[in-house]
Formats: sequence, C-alpha cells, structure tokens
Amino acid sequence: QVQLVESGGGLVQPGGSLRLSCAASGYIFSRYRMGWYRQPPGKQREWVATIFTGGTTTYADSVKGRFTISRDNAKNTVYLQMNSLKPEDTAVYYCNVFYQQVDYWGKGTLVTVSS
Repeated sequence: QVQLVESGGGLVQPGGSLRLSCAASGYIFSRYRMGWYRQPPGKQREWVATIFTGGTTTYADSVKGRFTISRDNAKNTVYLQMNSLKPEDTAVYYCNVFYQQVDYWGKGTLVTVSS
C-alpha cells in the first residue's frame, strides 16, 4: 500500500534552514506529482509546493524564493529545502500524492521557527 514518511523537522532560529524529506513506497513514484503541505497551529492545512513528473515546480506565494521542492526518483524521495525561515513557517509539514483517485498523506514532521 502507499506509504509516505516525512522526516527532517525540528527547531530552528529565524533566518535558518532545514531540509525535509519524504520517502514514498507502494506505487511507481516517478509517475506521479508530489506535493508539500503544512498546517500551522490552530489553522487549516495549506498547500506549499508541488513538483510534477517532468520536474516543473510551483510554490505558494508565501514561500516563493525561500523554499525549493525537488525529487530523486531513484530514491523515491521528495525534498523541501527551506531557507530564510520565519516564525510564521512554524507548522506540521506533510507530503502528499494523489494516487488512483485517493489523496495519501504522511504523518507529518513538525517545524518550529523560534528564537
């Protein structure tokens, strides 16, 4: 079955960087677009970034120019490089795949940006 496992979250100071990873299994990874979403404390989940099968990327305006999504099809892994982090980036970050008409999510990884 489809499994998504996020890692790489933690506590970082404002202006710092983190790289999140999401390891995927249970489907042919290279054939599907992958997305990152986040859920700030007390708020709804929101879209962050998407990478398509050909490598095209799109970003939410709030992270454009600071975050970079990438994928390694050989490792079945999608990454989110986050630079110039701000306190408002604090959230649980989830990766997502829409596979056979179903949205799959990992359990998430917590990113806390605080001094």
